[in-house]
Amino acid sequence: MSSVPSEAPVHITNFIRNLIDEDLRTDKWGARRDSVAIRTRFPPEPNGYLHIGHAKSICLNFGLARDYAGACHMRFDDTNPVTEDTEYVDSIMDSVRWLGFDWGPNLFYASNYFDRLYGFAELFIEHGSAYVDSLGAEEMRQHRGTLTEPGRDSPFRTRSVAQNLDLFRRMRAGEFADGAHVLRLKIDMQSPNINLRDPVIYRIRHAHHHRTGDTWCVYPMYDYTHCISDALENITHSICTLEFEDHRPLYDWVLNKLADFNALPRPLPQQYEFARLNLTFVVLSKRKLIELVEARHVDGWDDPRMPTLAGARRRGFTPEGFRLFAERIGVSKADSWIDMSILEDCMREDLNERCERRMAVLDPLRLVIDNYPADAEELCQAPNHPKKPELGTREVALTRELWIEREDFQENPPKGYFRLSPGAEVRLRYAYVVRCTGVERDAEGRVILVRCEFDPQTRSGTPGATARKVKGNIHWVSARHGGEVEVRLYERLFREAHPGAGDRNYLDDLNPQARRVISALVEPALLAAAAGEQTQFERHGYFVADAVDSRPGKPVFNRSVTLRDASDKPRG
Repeated sequence: MSSVPSEAPVHITNFIRNLIDEDLRTDKWGARRDSVAIRTRFPPEPNGYLHIGHAKSICLNFGLARDYAGACHMRFDDTNPVTEDTEYVDSIMDSVRWLGFDWGPNLFYASNYFDRLYGFAELFIEHGSAYVDSLGAEEMRQHRGTLTEPGRDSPFRTRSVAQNLDLFRRMRAGEFADGAHVLRLKIDMQSPNINLRDPVIYRIRHAHHHRTGDTWCVYPMYDYTHCISDALENITHSICTLEFEDHRPLYDWVLNKLADFNALPRPLPQQYEFARLNLTFVVLSKRKLIELVEARHVDGWDDPRMPTLAGARRRGFTPEGFRLFAERIGVSKADSWIDMSILEDCMREDLNERCERRMAVLDPLRLVIDNYPADAEELCQAPNHPKKPELGTREVALTRELWIEREDFQENPPKGYFRLSPGAEVRLRYAYVVRCTGVERDAEGRVILVRCEFDPQTRSGTPGATARKVKGNIHWVSARHGGEVEVRLYERLFREAHPGAGDRNYLDDLNPQARRVISALVEPALLAAAAGEQTQFERHGYFVADAVDSRPGKPVFNRSVTLRDASDKPRG
């Protein structure tokens, strides 16, 4: 049975749920509906890593099984040994589990059915519904016709059943080279639906398969394999994206023929289509993702800039955020574009709840409190989460010399600037009010040090402290106790909402600022961050200790998302 953590959002109805409700009301599946109410499936090809678009399908299929006391099958469509690898199988299973779902005993591979698929193919031949075609690839394309012109019969379409069986068995025996022959269904070369113009269902591939080894040298095509696999697994609702809508007549044709041959029982699985995820500022084409990796525009499939689930996980995106995103965008039949900001907001919403707060200075400027004793220090109490007192507090050491953000000081501030400037006062977060008394410059005239004096009657949280308020509130790190870490500031991989739109090459839209690496100064608690630990850098955003490059006592931080302009971002 599929499972998901109990905090999953309450589902919102959609057209697929309405269909399922009606099927259950009418007991459409009857005796075929075995021990569970419905069966769905998630059927990835193991030829790449899962991307953000897959998250929508995973949440939909496993979520439906969860909500209807059903089961969702994990099935690998491993019918092309040339492009598939166990690396991809492992990464896909890891990503689905990370999203919070589990298939239990329902793990399947299309290769499980190679014997039966081959037997069904011979059955099609024996009933005169399939033939071996010996046209070359270009000749076959020419015979196929176009969207406005009907196709033409292959000259090999009239081969006898005996000839076709002989050739197909010799194909399996390995007598022919790749591309010498294919097996096609005999449907209708005049059909307005190109998918019904005698589609290829088997081709020769002399290649080692990651599961079956060298047992086979003929492999079934996806459209043929997929529907039969659904039927063999008792799938009730075969849910896919809209680009497969034109393939549904072939799905139904294959299954109905096999049922007519008494090879499959009725009722048969049904295919339903929903709109795929179209997300701005990313590319989700597997071909383009492979190109980004192989041409080294990114540092692998799990690069935090990549729209893969492995990359998103390393960047600090959360499974809860993805599940919230899937619920929020919903399911429909209409194609539409979802703005990346919606996904980012879902991540912020989740991270804001789970992340403890810490102080980090990304662009350091030294500040000296001249009237604070040079060798003194005191511990200030800082809440780990402003809205969750149960998470307690931490101690941060205040010393005479601090680091502040360079943007928190301006000599000639604009109107409405409430941070440090000559003569201005701000509160050091969790500590005292300080007033700027002067600056020091380097040889080029750049400010390298800000001098201040503090008011000892204004310490935060101290009973009887002066209630005087100032508008500015800035964070800081002790120069004596803070540590230096590597921080990677990630932005969107593409600078255009629709990469490659029009006549542009999508690679021309890559954002050169998608990753910036800096050295930052952080409070001591962050130096102990474990790989994968998430936190909010106050006023900067949400960060995660990189799962690959972090070492004990030497974390590397990736920025997940910035803070929105909201109450959790101190103003000033």
